[in-house]
Amino acid sequence: MGSAAGQLALKQKTGSNKKLAARSQRISHKLPPQALDLEEAVIGAVLLEKNALPKLAGILYPDHFYSDKHRFIFEAVLQLFSSSNPVDMRTVVNQLRKNGRLELVGGAYAIGELTAKVNRAANIEYDARIIIELSLKRRMIEAASTLHQQAYNYQVSDIELLDYCSKVIFEIQNETFKKEQQPLSSLMAMAMKDIGSRRTENTFTGVPSGFAQLDSITGGWQNSDLIIIAARPGMGKTGLILSALRNAAADHRLPVAFYSLEMNATQLTNRLLSAESTLPLKNFLDQSFTQADWNRMISSTTVLASSPLFIDDSPSLSLYGLRAKIRFMKAIFNIKLAVVDYLQLMESTEGDNREQEISSISRGLKAIAKELNIPFIALSQLSRGVESRGDKRPQLSDLRESGAIEQDADMVLFLYRPEYYKIELTEEGWPTTGLAELIIAKHRNGGLDTVKLRFEKETVHFKQHE
Repeated sequence: MGSAAGQLALKQKTGSNKKLAARSQRISHKLPPQALDLEEAVIGAVLLEKNALPKLAGILYPDHFYSDKHRFIFEAVLQLFSSSNPVDMRTVVNQLRKNGRLELVGGAYAIGELTAKVNRAANIEYDARIIIELSLKRRMIEAASTLHQQAYNYQVSDIELLDYCSKVIFEIQNETFKKEQQPLSSLMAMAMKDIGSRRTENTFTGVPSGFAQLDSITGGWQNSDLIIIAARPGMGKTGLILSALRNAAADHRLPVAFYSLEMNATQLTNRLLSAESTLPLKNFLDQSFTQADWNRMISSTTVLASSPLFIDDSPSLSLYGLRAKIRFMKAIFNIKLAVVDYLQLMESTEGDNREQEISSISRGLKAIAKELNIPFIALSQLSRGVESRGDKRPQLSDLRESGAIEQDADMVLFLYRPEYYKIELTEEGWPTTGLAELIIAKHRNGGLDTVKLRFEKETVHFKQHE
């Protein structure tokens, strides 16, 4: 009975696959979305009227055309336009000849035919928008076809499929909503206006960390930057970044995402509650709350519960998986900052050794920051070389396992607490109790400095140094 049922299920599955294959074959015979007449009209208008092409600058590109001939012609048009040369039938024919593509488009006669089909350029922007829309549909059909084929490949994981899908959608969105090119004069005017408003409002260009001295040096965590915060175990890296995330989400209402490979979501939530309520973290571990403590903790949950702080504690996170997750968070919640704790715990399939794997991960994290135009903070471990020095103060050569981390990072910050190493006094003779230093060892777009913070040991929380 079971065997018969299995054979029936197999037949049904085989029949379903055959139907799907037949349907795909029928679809493949259809012509992709196109409008050759509009492509001819747009190119003809550009060749005939001087005021036509500026209307399309920064909007229409050669790849938007379905016809190879039209693509080659428009590419020649843009080459002339970008070099400030006149655009007409004669110059375009000459440019196509230089490009070795004149015969491919049908010669000078074919160019003349295009101009003969156009009366005026009044509708050129409308026609161009339709060409762009049809190009977008072709891109989506191509992406869907690739996804369809890869979905049947058992060697491709679901995470890789999701990553491909989200990447293609993001690229298409970028292309669809691409900003028009603007002259430097208008960009400078906008920049000066923005700088002036921030000067009067005393605001930052990036995501505030909540630490005044740090923000005054960096202007906040900057978009597209990869920021490495590194320290030896026990320094409080997670506590520091939780403090910064809390400040951004609770005080400034900015959506932020935290990907933890080391601690689970409950542990992180307890840390946030401990810092917010100022109750010792050990109370959350042994549940030793008085009624007053409990009331104080409950009142502190109001601020945190309404904060747009998202925590993901998925273990064994790969670069593919992380990129797909962050793209989703950017698209749905428009996150302004992402953090991973910590870099060395991420998985990679690239490279023959761990150093090469870490290099590929750091490059990937920088790519994510640039692609989504958000600051990306990665926590990192330091090598034991720190312990061999007298003052235990970290330096760039201590970055563990890969020099690529230093190369890819826009900022490298070291967290250092002299108290941890039983150093009782600073060089100036001040007590080190509760003192933490955030050493800016690399700053691609700014100066180097050391920021002093206050570390509250019982709550594993960092505050601005007074």
